[in-house]
Amino acid sequence: METSITTRHGEIPEALRLRAGRLVERLARLANRPTAAHVTFGLDHQRATAEIRLTAARGAVHVASAEAPDHRTALDRVAQKLRRQLDKQEANPRRRAGSARR
Repeated sequence: METSITTRHGEIPEALRLRAGRLVERLARLANRPTAAHVTFGLDHQRATAEIRLTAARGAVHVASAEAPDHRTALDRVAQKLRRQLDKQEANPRRRAGSARR
């Protein structure tokens, strides 16, 4: 899986980049055949933002974003949101067209 981490309007420490990479690897285990992940950190009006975009098989895209006073807290919040999305998808699998219900 290809992972990219970018920053808008500022810089982030290398330790936070490593933490984001490890976090995305753990979240990717919950997705159905992940292909790419993109983490974006930003600074909007003195609020730190984080966004994770996880692309999986068959064009499924999971996106979550969060704001917080610092980037580490924003990363933790966005990870919780994305984990909730992935857990919900896993709990409710889609049926194929034409498959009979039993």
